[in-house]
Amino acid sequence: MTIRKSGFNRRSTAEQVTGGLDLSGKTALITGVNSGLGFESMRVLASRGAHVIGAARTLEKAAGACDQIDGDTTPVACELSDFDSVVDCANEVISLDRSIDILMCNAGIMALPKLEQKYGLELQFVTNHLGHFLLVNYLLDRVIEAPAGRIVLLSSAAHMSPRPGGIEFDNLSGESGYSGWSFYGQSKLANLLTAVELSRRLESTNATANAVHPGVIETNLGRHMGGFLTSAIRVFSPLFERSVEQGAATQCYVATHPKVEGVSGRYFADCNIARSTRHGKDTKLADYLPG
Repeated sequence: MTIRKSGFNRRSTAEQVTGGLDLSGKTALITGVNSGLGFESMRVLASRGAHVIGAARTLEKAAGACDQIDGDTTPVACELSDFDSVVDCANEVISLDRSIDILMCNAGIMALPKLEQKYGLELQFVTNHLGHFLLVNYLLDRVIEAPAGRIVLLSSAAHMSPRPGGIEFDNLSGESGYSGWSFYGQSKLANLLTAVELSRRLESTNATANAVHPGVIETNLGRHMGGFLTSAIRVFSPLFERSVEQGAATQCYVATHPKVEGVSGRYFADCNIARSTRHGKDTKLADYLPG
């Protein structure tokens, strides 16, 4: 398949990449809508006519975000680090009896300074990968039912610096050595590999799955970072940082634009196909990934 250049770049905004699109009749589920990229994505997709199911860690946070925008929205609770909450969210979405045209796995946590665990596993891996993996698989039939369902998983350029071997399967607990940034990279590689594996599973359907890097944006995601890394980002941010409106562009582009129709299993940055690492293309690693 020949994939055309989008005509957009790192300075494009979510409003610009969706300009002129009519999403009336489409349903989108977005995680992490209470702030940052999730909120902006919900606002823009709703403004284009989509019914957005906005998920946040609590129903109160989700409802508060939905109340702030114009458009058709439904708030739902989804605490990604709590598998019972994820299943409850999926069942509530299923009960709405709608096909899902867009499933945007946006929420996440980043660079926890100290090792935290859930279910005996490192928390970033649980939240960023396993929670979304569970949600996607519970709702996959709803995505397949849509005329051309699209799954968008937020990865990151941080997937290029994960643990040794890509995914450190013998240390998913983090107890044999922990680094907040590299474990974040591992979870983001897992998001990318999930898109790769989903694209294989969806080959006989009209549904697609892709991963995106939103860029460097100052959002609540970075609230745990400290020390030298945070200081360096603040000093050099004018050179590479982008606004939330710009940061949400790639995920909204991949979720909606006609030029991405039928494209699956790819990694996007700056609203265009981008290069990933060899680990990000490793289908055997994707198949072995827990989930």
